[in-house]
Amino acid sequence: MSEVCQPGSSRLTIDLDAIRANYRLIAARVAPAACAAVVKADAYGLGAAQVAPALREAGCRIFFVAQLVEAITLREALGLDSDILILNGLDPGCETPCAELGFVPVLNSASQVERWRRHARERGVALPAALQVDSGMSRLGLDMDAATALSGDATFAREVSLRLVMTHLACADEPGNPANDAQRARFEQARALFPGVPASIANSGGAFLPATFHGDVARPGIALYGAPPSALAIGLRMVATLSARIIQIRDIATGTGVGYGLDYIAEERRRIATIGIGYADGWPRHLSGHGAAWHQRRRLPIVGRVSMDSMTIDISSLPDHALAEGDFVELLGPSQSLDDVAADAGTISYEILTQLGRRHSRRYVDGAQQ
Repeated sequence: MSEVCQPGSSRLTIDLDAIRANYRLIAARVAPAACAAVVKADAYGLGAAQVAPALREAGCRIFFVAQLVEAITLREALGLDSDILILNGLDPGCETPCAELGFVPVLNSASQVERWRRHARERGVALPAALQVDSGMSRLGLDMDAATALSGDATFAREVSLRLVMTHLACADEPGNPANDAQRARFEQARALFPGVPASIANSGGAFLPATFHGDVARPGIALYGAPPSALAIGLRMVATLSARIIQIRDIATGTGVGYGLDYIAEERRRIATIGIGYADGWPRHLSGHGAAWHQRRRLPIVGRVSMDSMTIDISSLPDHALAEGDFVELLGPSQSLDDVAADAGTISYEILTQLGRRHSRRYVDGAQQ
């Protein structure tokens, strides 16, 4: 009798109930400020079409994406009763679809402001927008002089219905960094230029800073997906787990090389397993010789290079029959967090999460269904 094919050499499980729980935890922390959700980059790689409706069920009504194309896709998942803001603003020529579809661009530069104002004049109606002010990160946003000039422009107020004034913290993941207070102080000056307009400063890290950082709207991202933005972020639930299938197991003799370049040479007899995941699946090549898989809380180090579709792990510490071809080993889960993998790869949890590829067999569960 033939076995039933189960496509996918790796399995990515996303717990939607954990995402909702993380949202509620953050929302309670920043209250009475509203809690939005950042779902850019396809909800940090976990699937905005599934994640955003789960967040909406948890009470979220304000969503942030980075680009217009993401907003269009998100609207299909959310319907019309949620606000969608575009963090990068609009590329030239994209004003018409943005206005017609009811999105709210974040205006980051004088040219973005002018194009949005011109489009408002052409339509003969005030158009909604958020305004970003650079408080010290030197990435996006108007400088203080430009913001001051805009606040004194009576025509601007008639052309643009300002929904939010915002900035972004550069060091919110370092709670003791004095740059946080410096940015907050500069932002307070900027928000005072636009009285009555809600203000937003807190990203994921900012949500776990004191209440003076919470403003009127917090906009967490990575914390929703289970990665603590700082040591202050306690109580977040793990959202994503990842496992990969063993393709082949072999015993190798002392002196045998493994993988491209034969970088790993066995110093004694070893038992190794080749698993079906590689850098094409978002598993970093920098984990070569550094990272690990896990089985029953036992660390199984990566030996040799991570290649495009596979990598090899040392399973010598396990009993001979503990694993067989076709079994799965843990890559993200109770034994190894996003931060653990990021540390081994010399990067950050954001990159690990957003790089996870489309070949993984994806399963969405609601906690108890796992």
